[in-house]
Amino acid sequence: MKTQKSNPTRRQRGGFTLLELMVAMGISITIVTILVQITAIATDTWTRSRAEIRASRQAKAMLDTMAKDFEALVSRSGNSSEYLYAGIDSDAMVPAAVRNKAEPNVAELSFFTAATDRYLGQIGKEGVDKGGDVSCVSYQMRYRDPIEGESGDDDNATFVLFRRLVDPDVTFENLLGKDDLETAVRSISGDVDEEENFICENVHQFTVTFLVEVSRRTGGSEGTVEVETVRVPLGLERNGEFRLKGTGIVLQNIEVDGAELEEIEAGRLKGVDISITVLSDAGVARLGDEGLTDTDYQRNSFNYSRIIEVPSM
Repeated sequence: MKTQKSNPTRRQRGGFTLLELMVAMGISITIVTILVQITAIATDTWTRSRAEIRASRQAKAMLDTMAKDFEALVSRSGNSSEYLYAGIDSDAMVPAAVRNKAEPNVAELSFFTAATDRYLGQIGKEGVDKGGDVSCVSYQMRYRDPIEGESGDDDNATFVLFRRLVDPDVTFENLLGKDDLETAVRSISGDVDEEENFICENVHQFTVTFLVEVSRRTGGSEGTVEVETVRVPLGLERNGEFRLKGTGIVLQNIEVDGAELEEIEAGRLKGVDISITVLSDAGVARLGDEGLTDTDYQRNSFNYSRIIEVPSM
């Protein structure tokens, strides 16, 4: 009786062994893990890049807007009216516990300017443009949740900068000719921190330094007169104020190295040095959790500064 011999080749083609399946699964898991990690890194990089671009654009747009306003500053001499106010608004300042989250040296800034976006940007349009060419702009810093406002969670709060443009009609009727611009601006209806006035969030540093041209006589009464530009920073005190009136400059609680108070108040405002640093969302999160290292700060902050020459009074 003949028996059928088994075919080794046919037996080998019957399927994978357990060892082969385990090796294949291990390779598949490794590949999937690598792909997931690459996707996560790419997604994180894309998200961070978007946040960085947004922060950079905000900082640059804010500086460009403020530069245009200062370049068209309006002031007149020989009267008691006030044309510019800069100082610390005590109502806008934050508790000491969170004051280390930013270094703004100004919380409120108001002045008259020939703003190009007056009358909602419809200059010359019949029925809208009534011929006024002087507006008032007011910049104010607030510490709040940029989305939910004052009712938001303090954990999400940041320094937010607002710009309020008062069109020429209201400016002429309620603000021009006042000897206290700060009080006059607060008295008109509407709040500066309304949604349409938002200009920049996640502000970590915002400083305004005024450049004042002072004259000094050297060599006694018959000596020569030298002209020098003095930097006048507001400092970080709550009560520091810089006012430009038709009669000259008025300072309160501001100390300037190398210049006397009388020299500065008799001087001429020549320009403004503005500097702003905006953090990305990742930088704000790190700042609130564990603080920023120097490397983190350089990676997540965007600084812009500009010296702006203002028209002479």
